[in-house]
Amino acid sequence: MCAIERHMPRPKTEGQSPLSKIPVGASATTIVEVTRELTVAHFHAHMPEVYGTPMMIYLMELAAARAIQQYLPEGWVSVGAVVNIRHLAATPIGLTVTARAEVVSVGEAQVTFRVEAHDGVDKIGEGTHVRAPVELARFEKRVKAKA
Repeated sequence: MCAIERHMPRPKTEGQSPLSKIPVGASATTIVEVTRELTVAHFHAHMPEVYGTPMMIYLMELAAARAIQQYLPEGWVSVGAVVNIRHLAATPIGLTVTARAEVVSVGEAQVTFRVEAHDGVDKIGEGTHVRAPVELARFEKRVKAKA
């Protein structure tokens, strides 16, 4: 289970866009303890038992989604659109990873975040992430049409 902490600056009031209430500076953190299931070795036995890059990116995406969810209209969620992340250091089993995401810009249809992750010893990842807020019912309808 991941822990969460939100930081909420004053929201914007102008504009009619569903994204108009998302303030630059909104942020959240997510925290997870590294277990073997979160390591590369869990998926590939010949690899080291260190926190996997996809898991770190997911933790960053989760922090970003949580940072803006409260500002979205009812029935809306955000989906990942762009990930530009560098994995900087290995993290062994037992350490706790904290990912933080902060809104750096809000566009017409996307929100951009600065993201980073730390394991209590080193900064293990950093980069940017873009999410696209969507109306869930409409999104699911379009996905079902592809099936």
